[in-house]
Amino acid sequence: MTEAIKTNVNEKMQKSLDSFKSDLAKIRTGRAHTGLLDHIVVDYYGSMVPINQVAGVNLGDAKTINVQPYEKNMVAKVEKAIRDSDLGLNPATSGDLIRVPSAKVAIRNIRRDANDSLKKSLKEKAISEDDERRSQDDVQKITDKFIAEIDKLLQSKESELLAI
Repeated sequence: MTEAIKTNVNEKMQKSLDSFKSDLAKIRTGRAHTGLLDHIVVDYYGSMVPINQVAGVNLGDAKTINVQPYEKNMVAKVEKAIRDSDLGLNPATSGDLIRVPSAKVAIRNIRRDANDSLKKSLKEKAISEDDERRSQDDVQKITDKFIAEIDKLLQSKESELLAI
């Protein structure tokens, strides 16, 4: 059970890292890029349409993209399309606004979800307290590894931008 959670965490964090690498390739400044979501399509009454045709996509701040669906009933569909995309993003919805955070935030959200899953397994008595603690430590080590890779990529991109 805990191995499956750790494998799932590793896969999701790798997706976030790959997405971040892709983001860095597109970035010419230190800001997020709305073009990141251009290839995502959403089920709009039976037709698959680009996200920018069913929602306004803009920058919330330097590390967050805000997506505001034009129709209130499309919020869940747009959020699902972003989450299921190959970008490894973990959007957060508040009302009718969907926030798509940066790679570090996404990785921390994945860690939180994994730890919640471990706590649930402990509560259901599927794993022991020792296994839960050990697994949480392993999840933290995986998180630290991916955060370090993001920091390394950021540093590399920063030196590349400053060299120009």
